[in-house]
Amino acid sequence: MTLVVSGASPCDFVLRGAGELVTMAPGSVPGAEGELGVLRDAALVAREGRIVWVGRESDLTSVAVAADAVEVDAGGACVTPGFVDPHTHAVFAGSRAAEFEARLAGTTYSEILASGGGINSTVRATRAASLEELEVLTARRLDTFLLHGTTTLEVKSGYGLTTQDELKMLRAARVEHPTRRAYTHLGAHFVPPEYEGRPDEYINMVCAEMLPAAEGLAEFVDVFCDQGAFGVDQSRRVLQAGEALGMRAKLHADEIALSGGSDLAAELGCISADHLVHIGPAQIRALRDAAVVAVMLPGTSFSLGAKYAPARDLLAAGATVALATDFNPGTCYCENMQMAIALACQGMKLTPSQALRAATMGAAAALGRADQVGSLEAGKWCDLLILDGEGHHELGYHFGVNIVREVMVGSRRVVSGGCRVAVSGGHLHDARAAVS
Repeated sequence: MTLVVSGASPCDFVLRGAGELVTMAPGSVPGAEGELGVLRDAALVAREGRIVWVGRESDLTSVAVAADAVEVDAGGACVTPGFVDPHTHAVFAGSRAAEFEARLAGTTYSEILASGGGINSTVRATRAASLEELEVLTARRLDTFLLHGTTTLEVKSGYGLTTQDELKMLRAARVEHPTRRAYTHLGAHFVPPEYEGRPDEYINMVCAEMLPAAEGLAEFVDVFCDQGAFGVDQSRRVLQAGEALGMRAKLHADEIALSGGSDLAAELGCISADHLVHIGPAQIRALRDAAVVAVMLPGTSFSLGAKYAPARDLLAAGATVALATDFNPGTCYCENMQMAIALACQGMKLTPSQALRAATMGAAAALGRADQVGSLEAGKWCDLLILDGEGHHELGYHFGVNIVREVMVGSRRVVSGGCRVAVSGGHLHDARAAVS
């Protein structure tokens, strides 16, 4: 029987020869096996950038495909959805490599801050950079994300800490690029030097000035709610101010200490709570019951030599778990979701299958995009990876190198043979992301 798409033009993209196609949709793709919905000897068909059919290659003759459709042969390799990275700080200027060396030599972060380093050095450099300079830096980083398989990512502000500099960061995040992006306002990242000792005054300014100025530029609002950053009451004010402007709430929570952030995320029904290193059984239950996605950031624990968040306990309790890089200049200078998967396996003891689900479907849920990306099934964007390997278990096992060979975003090849391919015709942002 031939697939019929009512009122649609013929399908214009065909992927053949997938030795293993990881759909992440075991219940909606016929023949898909196991918790990841794996199809053997599989094919996939798309039209205008969206998947219309997934199945075994032997059944491909039943699908109506245009004679001039683009065809890609996976050559027996493993095909997975593109990675979704729901927590990044991809826009900033300056370097903190010297600080990294100093930390390893025994200098404390307080000492680094006192000498003008730490986040304050990134704030100074980001404020000094022009929009055009930030766009160039951001585009280079987005290339690295893409080369390693990330096709959708969240980008936060948070290193400007003035109204205009936060807006500059959000605008730089929209630089022309094939990756799909979601945008988060993180003006309440840290108390800037000019407000030292006056955190409540700074929060007043964030709520009354910063967030209204960013309306239409940010889809999410975030706060660093933790020891040494902002308290629960201050964080609640910011999140509620952002929600009043139509921004969905996210939260940096309980990374440094059990500080009430995860409880606040559950109270407000945030879309995600991120870090969660110090949470216990009560917080896990609260996050699960409130359907807050728990975003794990193992790269930060690795970089800081700190404990890892209880990812397995969250999964065992039935919470939705996502995986992200936390790419940033101070505590995790890594754009590679493959490395995040490896660290989740080693440091958090997730299985490769659990880590891959967290890096795709779980991560898509953390951005409110589970209906658009994160799996390979009809109706979703045709964003996929061809790995240099026969099975998805290579991820986490074969670490420290890039095993992504090909990347497709909306059916368009943007990485080939491990190298970036120029794409004409504009960027491919998710249409629901503000001003994308």
